[in-house]
Amino acid sequence: MAWSASQYAKFEDERTRPARDLLAQVPLQSLRRAVDLGCGPGNSTELIIERYGAAGVSGLDSDINMLEAARKRLPGTAFVEADLGSWQPTEPADLLFANAVFQWLPDHLEIFERLMDGLSEGGVLAVQMPDNLGEPSHLAMEETAHAGPWKAAFEAKSVRRRPLPAPSAYYDRLIAKASRVDIWHTIYNHPMADAAAIVEWVKGTGLMPYLARAGEEHREAFLADYLARVEQAHPKLSDGRVLLRFPRLFIVAVKK
Repeated sequence: MAWSASQYAKFEDERTRPARDLLAQVPLQSLRRAVDLGCGPGNSTELIIERYGAAGVSGLDSDINMLEAARKRLPGTAFVEADLGSWQPTEPADLLFANAVFQWLPDHLEIFERLMDGLSEGGVLAVQMPDNLGEPSHLAMEETAHAGPWKAAFEAKSVRRRPLPAPSAYYDRLIAKASRVDIWHTIYNHPMADAAAIVEWVKGTGLMPYLARAGEEHREAFLADYLARVEQAHPKLSDGRVLLRFPRLFIVAVKK
């Protein structure tokens, strides 16, 4: 599945806010080496550089389109193509930072354990993941998937990503290698111009696998069905806009 940096950037301010909130809780005054895991178009990498300086900061992603956008944005920073399912730093890192990427990897608990081994003493694994599968925006994806002439494509195998484990599962996996594990949820309520804007938002992320499975011949009809459901679930506010409710899970683990 190919990602679109331009689609992602349509709501860059909203997508960058959780990365900024996560970075604010990283208890490092300085660092020698930081890696932005799943760096996307470089918006989160830029935050790390703004706080700590460019020296020793790099990014990685598995998507070429995202990497091209990141290299254009930050031409002096190293961005490499890599699979987070198997990647491990070649040298100990002070910060491994991941903004909205590991929700796509079902085995990320095991990956987090491995990444802790790639940190220097006192180094930090900082992770943020959407925890929004129970929100109307995502429930409507499932409803639409099983409601139209494309539904046969979804019967054999679901494209719905797995729900995140409980916070206790993350704590139990990380605490053996950490001196401190902080876990919290933040619920963002993003004012959006209208329901169509919500559709544009998720077209760059959660809706992509559904559209790919439905096929190009059903794309417009699928989007129309989905938009109608999103409109029904998001009533207009006094100024005509709608609120997109967006829960996210945050984890900051400091290595022993």
